[in-house]
Amino acid sequence: MSFRIQPTAPARPNRCQLFGPGSRTALFSKMAGSAADVINLDLEDSVAPDDKDQARANIIQAIGDIDWGNKHLSVRINGLDTPYWYRDVVDLLEQASDRLDQIMIPKVGCAGDLYAVDALVTAIETAKGRSKPIAFEVIIESAAGIAHVEEIAAASPRLQAMSLGAADFAASMGMQTTGIGGTQENYYMQRGDRQFWSDPWHWAQAAIVAACRTHGVLPVDGPFGDFSDDEGFRAQARRSATLGMVGKWAIHPKQIALANEVFTPSDEAVAEAREILAAMDQAKANGEGATVYKGRLVDIASIKQAEVIVAQSQLIGG
Repeated sequence: MSFRIQPTAPARPNRCQLFGPGSRTALFSKMAGSAADVINLDLEDSVAPDDKDQARANIIQAIGDIDWGNKHLSVRINGLDTPYWYRDVVDLLEQASDRLDQIMIPKVGCAGDLYAVDALVTAIETAKGRSKPIAFEVIIESAAGIAHVEEIAAASPRLQAMSLGAADFAASMGMQTTGIGGTQENYYMQRGDRQFWSDPWHWAQAAIVAACRTHGVLPVDGPFGDFSDDEGFRAQARRSATLGMVGKWAIHPKQIALANEVFTPSDEAVAEAREILAAMDQAKANGEGATVYKGRLVDIASIKQAEVIVAQSQLIGG
């Protein structure tokens, strides 16, 4: 363990992030009433250029008018390579109520991108006397973003979460696929007449998790494009959860329950974690640094693993 202790990530549920375009106001109340932990009202990819201004006005009004309950309320602004993003930030912070929790910044490629948005946000908050600081989430969706992922994770104290945007990431990397998340037909290993499909997003997800855990940021898996494939979504989400990610995007309402299912520790997993902690407590009382639980060795590292599961369960339950 390094002498420098890793900071902890924000203590809030983030199992499912539900997206909806700012141009479709009829969806807002349904999103607020959903079981998603995070609501992402979108000004970017899902909104046509001619609809950007109206979508922004729709979102500003909805932030104050709709009861969002205990949702973490976020707005995805347009990318810094567009003429829209500065107006997104200015109008949101000057006109929207303090109910807004977060701004999601797409296509972040370096720490300087966060510095630019942070400088603008800080100036507006100071000028307007906003009482609640706005948090950031970034999306890694380019070769530059993954190359600079650790410096991005450390770039701003406002940063609370980081997601992988699979589609734009694949395009930036020149990947030969049109799939959004999940295994890909041509990404496989061959053994005799048997084929095994591995995960082309695994290495990028692992890099994001490592950067996030180093700097106290929540790592989040992005979209799964085929919303007709429930088992494919579950499989992708389970791989992400195993790697250490805390949640996943939902681009269709039916994906909310799937994400919540996977990223909520099961009763069996929580019970086993508590039994491991109890077994280690007994081992320590006996002056031992390790013990055997159900035929396998458990030690001090096992305590940390078990504590993660119990903490997740308590956070969600609370």
